[in-house]
Parts: sequence; C-alpha cells; structure tokens
Amino acid sequence: MNDDTVLVQKPAAARRLVLLFHGVGATPQNLLPLADAIARTDPTAWVVSVRSPEPCDFGIGWQWFSVRGVTEESRLDRVAAAMPQFVDTVREWQRRAGVGPDATTLIGFSQGAIMALESTQITDRLASQVIAIAGRFAQPPKLRPAAAVLLLHGKDDSVIDPRYSIAAADRLASMGAEVGLNLLEDLGHTIDEGVVDLACAQLRKG
Repeated sequence: MNDDTVLVQKPAAARRLVLLFHGVGATPQNLLPLADAIARTDPTAWVVSVRSPEPCDFGIGWQWFSVRGVTEESRLDRVAAAMPQFVDTVREWQRRAGVGPDATTLIGFSQGAIMALESTQITDRLASQVIAIAGRFAQPPKLRPAAAVLLLHGKDDSVIDPRYSIAAADRLASMGAEVGLNLLEDLGHTIDEGVVDLACAQLRKG
C-alpha cells in the first residue's frame, strides 16, 4: 500500500493550511478519517496528512524519532534532533499552499502530537494553533507558545498518560498561553468521533 504523504484537499486559493502528523509506526492513511472531516469542515483549507521521514525501527510504518529504549532524558534529545526536519516540512507546505504561520494549524496524534507541541518551544513561530491528540510535551514547556493549543486526550489512554495533558494545560495557563483541554471518557490511545468533532469545532473558531 502506498503510504506517502496525502494531499487530501487543495483549493485553488487556500485560506488555511492544516497539517496532520501521525503516530509512531503508523502512516498518513491512519489519519484520513480525521483529515476528510477537516476538509469537509473547511473547503478553503489545504489539508495534508504528512508522512514521518524515517521508517519505524519496529518494522512497520514511519517515525520522527525512535522510541526504542526511550527515556525521559533521551526523548528530549531525539525530538530536538528531529525538529529541524519537522520545521522544514511545515515551511515547505506553507510555501506550496501560499500561506504563513497565521493561517497554519498543526494537528498531531501521539508522536505527531509530541512534535507539534514541541514546535511551540522554538523561537520561530510555525502556526497559529496546535491540536494535540493523545500527546505530550517532551519536557514541561519553558516558553509561552505563540500558537493557541488544544489538548485532546482519552482518560483511558495507557500509552501516553492523560496526566501529561493535564499538567501541560495547567503550565500553559500559568504562562498566559491560550490553551484548552478536553479529557474524553472511556477513550484509550485512539481517535474516535468525539475527538474528530472537537478538532473540527476548534477549526471552525479560527
């Protein structure tokens, strides 16, 4: 199966760019139900489900960084090493769509959410909003994000503890950031209709 980056929607004159980033060991196709819903929500948006750059070292799918043997300390270093390519990817799609950071939304699931959240900690502003699904910061944020941040997390997530999203929301709020948090009952490490509805509702606000 072809698992390259998928350009879901490409209007002639883009009002917005929405980039989706999948989890480790997954493919862009895994996020197509969410991407299709976003395209229906905003027909004026370029919607792109982006493939991570490296083959996953677990033998299936793709990754931004390896999670093999990952620790709290090594995760931060691995994210930092992957960040320049993440930034370049966002910038390239902005160039193609003809929009800037003010018209860009980053949506990430799991590892994709980690990359999107950590991109708010660099000095160059990449996007006006970040929607993180079942994700976390690699470390507690030190800089107030220039983007609005929405954290969506299942209460029954056994892969990335929802307490990371709760702590991130508290810390971002204390920094004066624009942040929202939704914890979803009876949801594990996945995307359901409730997550899709919340993500689309956030896009309708912008």
